[in-house]
Amino acid sequence: MNVFTILADCIRVPFGYALEWLYRVTGSYGAALIIFALVVKLILLPASMKSKKNMMKMSRLAPKLKALEIKYASDKNKYQMEVMKLQQQEGISATGGCLWTLLPLVVLIILYQVIRSPLVYMMHIPAEQAAAAVEAVVKSGAELGGNAYYHQMVIASRMEEFLPVIRAAVPELAGATLTPINFTFLGVNLGEIPTWRFWLLSGWPQIGLFLTPLVSAGFQWLSMVLSQKFNSSVSTNEKGEQVEDSTAAAKSMKTMNVIMPIMSLWIGYSMPASMSIYWIAQAVFGVGQEAFLTMYYRKDYDAEDELRRQMAAEEAEREAERARVRAEKRAKMGDVTDPNTSKRKLAAKEKAERGPVVEGKLTPEEREALKKKNDCLSGIAERPYCKGRAYKADRYGRDGSVRYEEEAPEEETALEEDALPVEDAGSGEEE
Repeated sequence: MNVFTILADCIRVPFGYALEWLYRVTGSYGAALIIFALVVKLILLPASMKSKKNMMKMSRLAPKLKALEIKYASDKNKYQMEVMKLQQQEGISATGGCLWTLLPLVVLIILYQVIRSPLVYMMHIPAEQAAAAVEAVVKSGAELGGNAYYHQMVIASRMEEFLPVIRAAVPELAGATLTPINFTFLGVNLGEIPTWRFWLLSGWPQIGLFLTPLVSAGFQWLSMVLSQKFNSSVSTNEKGEQVEDSTAAAKSMKTMNVIMPIMSLWIGYSMPASMSIYWIAQAVFGVGQEAFLTMYYRKDYDAEDELRRQMAAEEAEREAERARVRAEKRAKMGDVTDPNTSKRKLAAKEKAERGPVVEGKLTPEEREALKKKNDCLSGIAERPYCKGRAYKADRYGRDGSVRYEEEAPEEETALEEDALPVEDAGSGEEE
């Protein structure tokens, strides 16, 4: 016996004693498996609570993770670093939720060893003596089925029939009290392996075996979908409104929603039906556990979301008040232009109010005025060039000589005369 077997037996042997005790108390192998599943759920409850809390925190950060995913879409390394930094700030373990969810699978594997070896773990026959007993029954020509992995289950269910052969082959068991195990539950033999060939079914025992893996897969899918829905219920934005969790973790969970039911089907149609009964009980208890833990942990999140909604409502009221004030201001001003409005906005507003100029809709006078306006450089007929107040196009000749002087207005001449210095005026008189 190697070290691994010894360590494994440290868990398998207590499992065997627990399953045997539950079977003796209830008198039903199926009921014993269901109660055993409930006990396992209660034992793993602290680990499940830790996993649930971690997963809800991850869902809570879904909007922030989605923003990081968009921001660093072209830089995956930077995205991973920012995600790890955010998770450290929030106290989230990236693998904590996944590791704790693997514990039920570990228990299932150990329970499988206990179920397929009832002579060792439920009847407490040493492994060497159990192997010798199975070999003696096989040599006697008894039909135990083609799968040698489950010969112990067949022998345990028909122990009264094989007991003389076993005692003759294994003297150490001559005085042992070996009571048969009844694997029947709801008219179905849980010691048999269901077949997926539904066209070969006849009678409820075979039909029940066929349906057991299907029910197991269905409850497994339902449990995972509800778990994901419960976790996503705390995924809210800054306004306290629920948003869809579209992060990579949520997408991987959707993938698991397909993989786990398929795995459950494979287990159901390749192992004894007792494994499916245990898996169904685990899924049913899992749904109740998820609902309870979600309500337990959502108290703080609901209070935070309520505060967010109140703040968002107050901000909406303030924005509505600002809009009302602006509307009243515009109503009071009417056509009066706001002095703070820029010239560009005024020009755009005037253009919008005027609308597009369509020449075909103008009267002949308007068309002529528009043509005259477009013919001059400035658009002003009285000032065709607009290069100066006194500019005239024909003021200068080709040789640069001045053709004529611009006559200054009388007011400007008078002002210039008044501005002459006194001595200049006097000298003029002398001359």
